[in-house]
Amino acid sequence: MHEPAEGAPTVEERTTMGRISLRLILFSALTLVLGVCFTTSGTTQAPSTLAAPSMFPDLYEASIAELQDGLEKGHFTSVDLVKAYFARIEEVNLQGPALRAVIETNPSALKQASELDLERKVSGPRGPLHGIPIIVKDNIATLHSEGMNTTAGSFALLGSVVPRDAHVAAQLRAAGAIILGKANLSEWANFRGSVPSGFSGRGGQATSPAIGLVAGALGSETDGSIVSPSSNQNLVGIKPTVGLTSRAGVIPISEHQDTVGPICRSVADAAVILTAIAGRDPRDNFTLAQPLKVPNYLQALKPDGLKGVRLGVPRKFFETGNANVLAAFNASIDIIRGLGATVVDPADFPDFDELRASDNETIVLDTDFKVDVNQYISELLDVPTGVKNLADLIAFNTAHADEELVKPFWTDQSTFIASENTTVDQAYFDALAADKDLGATRGSTRR
Repeated sequence: MHEPAEGAPTVEERTTMGRISLRLILFSALTLVLGVCFTTSGTTQAPSTLAAPSMFPDLYEASIAELQDGLEKGHFTSVDLVKAYFARIEEVNLQGPALRAVIETNPSALKQASELDLERKVSGPRGPLHGIPIIVKDNIATLHSEGMNTTAGSFALLGSVVPRDAHVAAQLRAAGAIILGKANLSEWANFRGSVPSGFSGRGGQATSPAIGLVAGALGSETDGSIVSPSSNQNLVGIKPTVGLTSRAGVIPISEHQDTVGPICRSVADAAVILTAIAGRDPRDNFTLAQPLKVPNYLQALKPDGLKGVRLGVPRKFFETGNANVLAAFNASIDIIRGLGATVVDPADFPDFDELRASDNETIVLDTDFKVDVNQYISELLDVPTGVKNLADLIAFNTAHADEELVKPFWTDQSTFIASENTTVDQAYFDALAADKDLGATRGSTRR
């Protein structure tokens, strides 16, 4: 294990379920939760360098723009923010409600915050994310040298050394963001086997920004893992079109469906992060189809932005939805109409029933995972567990059942086994072609 940097959290717990490795920090400092001053256990006074409590924002509600404004005005520093967020994590992650939203915090975060504070004084902020703490899902690679693991929640990858930051993580850093830590997740992004609440709000990439553990988060989606947790936590999640954001350095499920996007408390915050991470990447061919220049998505946030926009409501998707959610959704449609949009309701496409009944997606995802995860593991610089491919992952889980196949919920790796038994054959190519035809060509309607 690495030695934590001065002032950084130390290892407190990694549960036998393989989901938690939190480096906690107990600050002898006055910290803020919900904008209210409190002291941590054993603390007698705040250090003189901490910002006045009245100048801190409400961590539950503060937008990225409000945080940036406070940093610019000198009301607090990025170091103050990192300490406050660390203390907030300390309060609720393993203690109190024990939400386990954060799998690991960044031992280098305070050092990076200090460097960004100095840069702000010398040359000004790089942009709206300068000095802002962001958390990333634990399938998004971060430099091993800074002290964090990239494991997808699995002991099999604990201590593995990635060759570089994931492209999206590097883009965040280039924009001046501080990667505060790694968000918890269903192991292997819910692609190992049947587990409860795979799309629930329990995913740390949604829970963390929802309760003020961080300013914003990066999540990933293959089939619902951005939009569903965001919906359950009353957040804004943007699931980008595949290829808008790079997947290089992200532990994969399928190159044909994986995407990375922001999860935040507001549309504006999500737009800021999406602007930072979008764009071409030579290490992800899917990104090369987009224009060279990345739009500034904040510029689309105009009061009259919906005037002339035509939107459709695919009602068949809501036939079994929660009544309260549906009522809120319908109310939002009325608001959208009031802002000038034309809403076609219903706008169901003719082949909906075929889409819902199709098993082509399962064929494609199972086959892609074996190919893509084997490629990811092959590019790692070191894997202390000796795992080299999917077959090894299955064997590792079986051999370490006390950590990886924990009763009553985590005993299943049927998806792994099904994937290992796949072959890239004509049936796969037929399923992929059918997916594209049904989901793109026929999966739309014009009215």
